[in-house]
Amino acid sequence: MKHKKVFLSMLIVALIASFYGCGQKESAHDTPVNKAIDNTYGITADGKAADDGGVTYEYAEPAADAYDMAPATTNNNPTATYDPSSTISEPQTQKPSAGQLTAGVWNDNDNWGFFSNLVNTDLISFPSYGIDPRFRTVVNVKDNDGNPLVNASVSLLDNKNNTLWTSLTDKNGNAYLFSPEGTDGVSAEIELNGIKQSCDIQKATENAQNNNKSSDSVTEVTFDSDSKLYKNTDIMFILDTTGSMSDEMLFLQSEFTAITDKLGTDNTRYAVNFYRDEGDEYITKCNSFTSDIKDLQSALNAESAQGGGDYPEAVADILKESIFDSNWDNQSVKLAFLIFDAPPHDGTDDSIIATIKEASAKGIHIIPVVSSNSERETELFGRALAITTNGQYVFLTDDSGIGDSHLEPIIGYYKVQSLYDIIINIVNDYKQ
Repeated sequence: MKHKKVFLSMLIVALIASFYGCGQKESAHDTPVNKAIDNTYGITADGKAADDGGVTYEYAEPAADAYDMAPATTNNNPTATYDPSSTISEPQTQKPSAGQLTAGVWNDNDNWGFFSNLVNTDLISFPSYGIDPRFRTVVNVKDNDGNPLVNASVSLLDNKNNTLWTSLTDKNGNAYLFSPEGTDGVSAEIELNGIKQSCDIQKATENAQNNNKSSDSVTEVTFDSDSKLYKNTDIMFILDTTGSMSDEMLFLQSEFTAITDKLGTDNTRYAVNFYRDEGDEYITKCNSFTSDIKDLQSALNAESAQGGGDYPEAVADILKESIFDSNWDNQSVKLAFLIFDAPPHDGTDDSIIATIKEASAKGIHIIPVVSSNSERETELFGRALAITTNGQYVFLTDDSGIGDSHLEPIIGYYKVQSLYDIIINIVNDYKQ
């Protein structure tokens, strides 16, 4: 079992030791962690906050019908539903049925004021293994009719015309771009359908610039072209198969067919990649994208959770191979679910940042799924991955009663759902 390390102050470590009952969260502001955050910001019960460091807290509560607990598939029976009262209070050793693992989901890009307040009050800090999501530039691109322009390539340039970051616009026409600390993006170059256009970048507010901990600016652009929607979807599952990941491996082995049955294979391909660490039976084991679900299920069923031993794992290796060397379809929505519980090794920062820049430029959205026995640095690494690739941060919770304890993240309001439902909803949310 992986050992625990002290990462943050004793105050934060003490605050995270809280658990919820099964079912839906009323509000994450009720937890000790978030009460402490609320007191720091002056956030009131209605989710408002005073101005802090030039950034006002902007709380984005999900719509009433967004990510609600939907009927889950149990033992591949579509009529079965998730029943919180039937969850197991002790760690289970038998293979879990589909729909049992519980989780939450958070999007820092949609809650940037909250994220900035965490950074500005030093409750979280970056860079994380080379990734620095603090200094964000948003370029919102619309067509001549005012509709979001989708899948345009947008590059952020410095005053010497060097490219700092490249991203594709999403369904809202937003490209999320990031600058190293102390380096400002001054212009953007947009390209779609063979048309190129440059624009100046709207500067961050003076308060945010002077704060020098985080900043944000939004530049709106009208572009003379139509969107280029992708009808295909590539979905990759990247799984840590070291000894501490047995619960998560059992989940994916149990639920992979249920997930693929729900999402289908029409215009959709899947891949499953595995990794452990140096000295283990293997470091990485990757598979090509395919629509042959039986072959992928066989590859999953052949794996077992073994090896590891120390805390960090070969995360940098698997990310590099998965992003650079996989047969991604250029004309597809691209999603990579990284299911893991430990950060990369020290000394891999350059490899990781190069990989994340490549993922962003290709439009590969990384969705970390942080599992049991994780620590705060794993959370921050996962959130940095999600922010910089326009992904979402997913984390398992204790509500299922399955496995070891799960870290309560430093976030705002969220609802507990089945991990199965979260994966399905995320894929459908990104599909074009």
